[in-house]
Amino acid sequence: MSMFIGESLAGDGNEVAHIDLLIGTKDGPVGAAFANALSRQSEGHSNLLAVLTPNLAVKPATVMITKVTIKGAKQAVQMFGPAQAAVAKAVADSVESGVIPKDQAEDLVIVCGVFIHWLAEDDKKIYDNNYKATLDSIASAMHGKPTADEMIAGKDAAHPFRGF
Repeated sequence: MSMFIGESLAGDGNEVAHIDLLIGTKDGPVGAAFANALSRQSEGHSNLLAVLTPNLAVKPATVMITKVTIKGAKQAVQMFGPAQAAVAKAVADSVESGVIPKDQAEDLVIVCGVFIHWLAEDDKKIYDNNYKATLDSIASAMHGKPTADEMIAGKDAAHPFRGF
């Protein structure tokens, strides 16, 4: 398969994490999206590579894209700090555990949409929630979850943000 798709929500309040991601080969549609994300920056949407520490990028190479406009230095630091650290660690742990096959880590790329609420305060919660959401969304993507049957079985559940 050339594209795996994952999604996960973790936590609550202003530090809630919602991850949407694509995993695929460098020479497929996800590779094209990866390149576009890095080369087409815009004000308030500074996409970045996920790194474990400076000069130690994760494999598969992962670009983090903002799902909301970054509106100030505090929110930018949260994206480049705890959110980036969480996403990078979740990717590395997914390779270590075999969820992402290590022998495919050079051939795959990840495009990871990250939500940072403009009123988020607690960096530890930002880290914890984004780590869990990224880990879960990678597992869902790589295991084809939810299945069509699981989706149908849960279609009447209340979405937490539907407003009623």
